[in-house]
Amino acid sequence: MKIVVLGGGESGFGAAYLAKKKGMEVFLSDKGCISDLYKKLLTDAGIEFEEGTHSEDRILAADWIIKSPGIPKKADIIFKITQKGIRLSSEIEFASEFTDAKIIAITGSNGKTTTTSLIYHILKNDDLKVGLAGNIGKSFAKQVADENFDYYVLEVSSFQLDDIQNFRPYISLLLNLSQDHLDQYNYNYEEYALAKFRITENQENDNFFIYNKDDEMSLSLLEKLEIKAKMIPFSTTEKLKEGGFIHDNKLVVKLEDDFAMKIDELSLVGNHNIANSLAASIAGKILKINNERIRHALMTFQAVEHRLEEVAEIDGVKYINDSKATNVNATYYALESMKQPTIWIVGGIDKGNDYSQIETLVKRKVRAIVCLGLDNQKIIDFFQGDKELIYSTSSMEEAVRISKSLAQQNDTVLLSPCCSSFDLFENYEDRGNQFKNEVLK
Repeated sequence: MKIVVLGGGESGFGAAYLAKKKGMEVFLSDKGCISDLYKKLLTDAGIEFEEGTHSEDRILAADWIIKSPGIPKKADIIFKITQKGIRLSSEIEFASEFTDAKIIAITGSNGKTTTTSLIYHILKNDDLKVGLAGNIGKSFAKQVADENFDYYVLEVSSFQLDDIQNFRPYISLLLNLSQDHLDQYNYNYEEYALAKFRITENQENDNFFIYNKDDEMSLSLLEKLEIKAKMIPFSTTEKLKEGGFIHDNKLVVKLEDDFAMKIDELSLVGNHNIANSLAASIAGKILKINNERIRHALMTFQAVEHRLEEVAEIDGVKYINDSKATNVNATYYALESMKQPTIWIVGGIDKGNDYSQIETLVKRKVRAIVCLGLDNQKIIDFFQGDKELIYSTSSMEEAVRISKSLAQQNDTVLLSPCCSSFDLFENYEDRGNQFKNEVLK
């Protein structure tokens, strides 16, 4: 079988490596540049590759094409592949065909990384043989090739779900929905939401689908969709007969075997993290992990880097790195959890943001706004009627310096950008790391 992999990053190399190990004829093509690390790995594995171009004749002669989630659906080469009717899959689809391990797959607009890491921590805490992959950790395909895990916990994006055919998790989780990446979905919120729901489309009645009963768009689509998996809800606003909920300041899961623990024992703070902990606890109970192991995992979990990560407290001012907040909904959760007057660093590449969703929180919690981007005008125009103190900056050094000059004792400086990072930074990790470096300087 002829396999072509498009994209030479972590997932692309992993897919090519797995294909090679399974005895397939493999060629990897990246229209951009491949890093020296992956070039060496490809060479060492004996995988033929090209960079800086796509050799269309060779690509279109493939039996199966594995696509990096970073390649836009509207790219010319994707159109030609689709026209020719060649099977086009994501790495998670490809790798899942070569493992019998139970897959726990997590998607949603916000909280994916935290919840995926938390479920992985719960399984590891129970001494299970488990891998962490998808949008996080090492390539799923590479682990399928080299490891012998019984479980995989996968963070899955809508872009990866766009390119599945048979992907069938044992447990799927849809944490929440909010307007994000709409530029890739014809600016249609329902189209984006339906892409997320593909996580459950191949599940059968011996599988489980965990969903958020507080999420309006999820409930609206559930009325239209036929879900075969056993559906288990969670809610932070109402008591449920079955599922996860909050009662008497306790996190409660009611399934065949109940679980409860005090909210103030959780290592993660904020209402959104209570929801994430509920979802993760349900997954733990489905997998028959005992209550003490789940409780211990929820008490000892360390927050994910770049997600409400406390960097330092300097001169009585807290500095928090939430660089992973690349949409308005993620920043809503961050602002909601702020307990002190906040200097808010915001900006980057706007993805069609509607700032009215956070306007009330900004009025209540934010003392000054520091814009960080090449084009800050939309943010300035929206908030100038609400806040006198708005500053425009175009480097992290400048943003942190101005924030420090504005901050008073018992304030918090929060980097929670609402926007993607590619105007000034390589990615959100680079943005978060630069923030941490400037703060510690």
